[in-house]
Amino acid sequence: MTTDTPARLLQLLSLLQTPREWPGGELADRLGVSRRTVRRDIDRLRELGYPVQATMGSDGGYRLVAGKAMPPLVLDDEEAVAIAVGLRAGAGHALEGVDEASVRALAKLEQVLPARLRHRVSTLQAATTPLTSGDGASIAPETLTVMASTVAGGERLRFAYRAKDGTESRRLTEPYRLVSTGRRWYLVAYDLEREDWRTFRVDRVRDPFATGARFVPRELPTGDAAEYLRRSIHRRPDTREYAYDVTFAESAEFVTARLPAWLAPAAETAETAETGQVPGDGAAGGYRLRGVTSDPVEWVAMRLALVGCEFTVHGPGELVRCVWELGGRLTRAGADPEA
Repeated sequence: MTTDTPARLLQLLSLLQTPREWPGGELADRLGVSRRTVRRDIDRLRELGYPVQATMGSDGGYRLVAGKAMPPLVLDDEEAVAIAVGLRAGAGHALEGVDEASVRALAKLEQVLPARLRHRVSTLQAATTPLTSGDGASIAPETLTVMASTVAGGERLRFAYRAKDGTESRRLTEPYRLVSTGRRWYLVAYDLEREDWRTFRVDRVRDPFATGARFVPRELPTGDAAEYLRRSIHRRPDTREYAYDVTFAESAEFVTARLPAWLAPAAETAETAETGQVPGDGAAGGYRLRGVTSDPVEWVAMRLALVGCEFTVHGPGELVRCVWELGGRLTRAGADPEA
């Protein structure tokens, strides 16, 4: 019998978070208490904001249902390990849909994981290899969780950084936000030694260390970390922005489902080429994609080809030439299908 009320409430909550209806008698047996005590504990959970639904009947039943707010979860060992491994696998790559919130969740979970479970998570991850990953470079989940913790806690962050030209340096920063572009993770932070805002590619960061020194967050010039990152990338001397214009012989749903969000952020639907016909099948309709990017034309050409349908590039000229060269290269690389 569990005589400690807080411990019993946690045990009861853990049972109720299993997606099923629990008869009052079964809960009483599991907890080693009377049904009256179960009813009192259910009332306590409701007072704490947990939406516990009761059903009528000879034995009565209880079920935890969706409420207006997300209540704290109580996880057993296996559930905690499974969630941590899944979050780590996603956090290691800048996958679309896996943003800063996922990394914050991983940081919170790993902060409270007992040593034995943290070891199991690391062992399991080391023994597995994902079949697919994001387009960008992979990142150690520990790097992201350290950064996310310092962002959330307003704590200064020190790390080693390798610039594009290979120059190594040590940075002391006030981290502001982690931003995922769909291909890479970036840290937007105030560099204390350079006395200015900077963006850092996280895959070039080594040995991140939370110093423990707190700070009051400064006001970001643009007010939005994603917008600051976009402007920062476009200001770089080795970055040139260009507009692309492509028509696909498939629907918008077909194309956008196969293109990363960073390549098709401002696409236009139900627009055809100047001839009014979609190249490839001669049928009216199709999908015309217009956007702006600073990614290499070789990269864009490859992603367009991976959509898996006929398409025509209207511009710019360098992208047209790149697609033409890529098509010829692939044709020459393939053997005669009848051979």
